[in-house]
Amino acid sequence: MRLDSFLSDVRLIKRRTQAKKACENQIVWVDGKIAKPSKEVKVGQRILVDFTSRKMEIEVLDIPKGNVKNEEVCKFFRLLREERKKEELL
Repeated sequence: MRLDSFLSDVRLIKRRTQAKKACENQIVWVDGKIAKPSKEVKVGQRILVDFTSRKMEIEVLDIPKGNVKNEEVCKFFRLLREERKKEELL
């Protein structure tokens, strides 16, 4: 499954187009390397997303087949680390 599809299917990023832009803007890494939206996601890989206000690192547990219900999202990834970024005061 494509990285941008995975990110949107498991609801880490709302829409696939937003996930694609996140990859193109180089804020998504897979196994420590900047990843393109078309990168194939495999079980066991680690994905880091560096959002504006936080960083999230997950481990892929399974690849979804089709739409994922809210209550089933936890079956597809495990949250390894999440950091909230402090806002800089001017």
